[in-house]
Amino acid sequence: MIEDQDGSEAAAEDPTPVRVLRQPEEGKRGPQMREKHHGHEGKAESEERQRHTDHTGQGEHHEETGHEGHAAHSPGMFRDRFWISLLLTIPVLMYSHHIQMWFGFSPPDFPGATYVPSVLGTVIFFYGGSVFLRGGWDELRSRQPGMMTLIGLAIAVAFTYSLMVTFGLAGEELYWELATLVTIMLLGHWVEMNAVQGAQGALKEMAKLLPDTARLIKDSGEEEVAVSDLKQGDLVLIRPGAQIPADGRVIEGETAVDESLLTGESKPNKKAAGDQVIAGSVNQGGSLRVQVEKTGGETVLSGIMRLVEQAQSSRSRAQLLADRAAFWLVIIALSAAGITAFAWSMTPAGGAFVMERVVTVLVSACPHALGLAIPLVIAISTTLSATNGLLVKDRLALEEARNVDCVVFDKTGTLTTGEQGVVGIFPAERSSEYRLLELAAAAEADSEHMIARAILKSASQRGITVPKTARFQALPGRGVRARLDGQNIYVGGPNLLDLLEIEAGAGWQTTLEEISRAGHSAVFVVTDSEIIGILAIADVVREESTEAVVALQRRGIEVFMLTGDSHTVAQQVSEELGIERFFAGVLPENKVSKIEELQREGYRVAMVGDGINDAPALALADVGIAIGAGTDVAVESAGIILMKNDPRDIVKLINLSTATYRKMIQNLIWAAGYNVAIIPLAAGVLAPIGFILPMAVGAVVMSASTIIVALNAQLLRRLDMAQL
Repeated sequence: MIEDQDGSEAAAEDPTPVRVLRQPEEGKRGPQMREKHHGHEGKAESEERQRHTDHTGQGEHHEETGHEGHAAHSPGMFRDRFWISLLLTIPVLMYSHHIQMWFGFSPPDFPGATYVPSVLGTVIFFYGGSVFLRGGWDELRSRQPGMMTLIGLAIAVAFTYSLMVTFGLAGEELYWELATLVTIMLLGHWVEMNAVQGAQGALKEMAKLLPDTARLIKDSGEEEVAVSDLKQGDLVLIRPGAQIPADGRVIEGETAVDESLLTGESKPNKKAAGDQVIAGSVNQGGSLRVQVEKTGGETVLSGIMRLVEQAQSSRSRAQLLADRAAFWLVIIALSAAGITAFAWSMTPAGGAFVMERVVTVLVSACPHALGLAIPLVIAISTTLSATNGLLVKDRLALEEARNVDCVVFDKTGTLTTGEQGVVGIFPAERSSEYRLLELAAAAEADSEHMIARAILKSASQRGITVPKTARFQALPGRGVRARLDGQNIYVGGPNLLDLLEIEAGAGWQTTLEEISRAGHSAVFVVTDSEIIGILAIADVVREESTEAVVALQRRGIEVFMLTGDSHTVAQQVSEELGIERFFAGVLPENKVSKIEELQREGYRVAMVGDGINDAPALALADVGIAIGAGTDVAVESAGIILMKNDPRDIVKLINLSTATYRKMIQNLIWAAGYNVAIIPLAAGVLAPIGFILPMAVGAVVMSASTIIVALNAQLLRRLDMAQL
């Protein structure tokens, strides 16, 4: 490795901290990409997304399925209909015979006052209730009867019966019950949709990250252009405080960039010439000149938005269970309504009472809370994770993460940075670590080799000002030479000593053996014909890796390391990180067999990797986790992507998985338990002891159940991701 310095074509590529996530090809997205739960997107939201389509390169296609029937509905629509229906409901209540009798008052009388309930009740039915009638009809046409079917059937039965009484049928009108029912249902749906759209708000916030215009630098000067007009290779000026309009590479300037909404990292990242920047991040310091590399749908921001939408539309096991339960509850509710009608018709109770019981059963038994229980948790958890640097591509992967009892890390680029770094400095007796690194950095200043970058980075981290040298020369296969203060400075591997005809003494041999045992590479620093020190170079272990390993082990999760490096290198890294079991010298094609071996031992395996050769293992593992700076193939093969390249985020992921599943189960238990309890009460089983569940109370309790589920899901937002 050292012998190839400065003359090798095998120099490692710069690590790429910014990932461009590819959009799945049309036709290959599968049913998960096409199914949408609670797609409550109204006109305002559609317009907002359309405004940013040019920026992100993403059009919106929403195909509504399931039992909600809320296609093209918005919170604003339900809000407006609720307030208007509420205003109309007040006079309906005032002029209803039962209300007057119960409260002992008489409203102002005028000709035709007796028709106020029927006239306004009809308006409320067609205006406020039309959304439920259309939703129920859509469900029946798709042969998927659901909660809209129950609500629509309930208000249709109440209205039809009341209208027949108005025109002469013996019985009592149910207009006040109908009016209060529609109003309460509109309120419940308004609250629900506010909760759902609040959960999906992160997508809208991400869409707002991109500016509308950019400062394009041309030969003739600067020009303000639309972001959608930028193309690859353009040079743009980013002023302090401005948002970065496209993914690109810094050509000139130094600054700090806030990428928190994209990566969850609150600390601004320093950027200088050669560094990559992400569209949507904010320049907090000096001005930058950035060369555009990715625009529109190819940017990291667009990739994040696609993955969030994909995750929110994918189906978890809990969702499938909830859907089956909701379907059967609809069937049970319809059956219970029929049995209730038959049973009470056999008693002296009048037709109005029978209709009231039927409508109460249909309304009270609506599995609305059950339908909301899982989609809302999914929406909140995926947006919460996305804004904290955890991209969930596959809902099942997040759901399965809580069961993981074994995490397998690929070493290079995952536990380590994938970059060469100075891990040891061994100066001669008459020198110092500072002086040794200063001379080495000075000699390597004009080199592009990865060893040179490692030395210069180490010097920069120690605050060393690198002296200016002269007569730089690359020595192919041996190292470099430069002249400083009248003497030659050489930096290179063992072959450099052969070139200079220098022999390392016994003391240096001991140092070389120590470096070799640690699995590191040795780089000599020589002045004229004297060795003044040795630098140990190795793939640098991430600072966060030790914390991640300790945190996982503290949770009782075993940690393994997988690498193609030698046993010596693997052992050294494992000991440094506290990993007891590792697989060394594993060829790319054999990584899958190691995952299979652990699965045969009974482990539920999470695999963490970043390279093309990790892709099969990522796909085979119970949970595949890709480091965000990895290759496209690795990202496409994983269910979860870590944007920050921080192994500690795996602990966050497991904790989020556990909290999400707990909320799902809580919501399912509450929603299903409510339906089990309410149907007999609505049918009137306690009538013999004098308890009759009023229709309006049934509607209130049903709406309250939905709101409770929504509020419980919202508690996920209180998770402190920084402490997970």
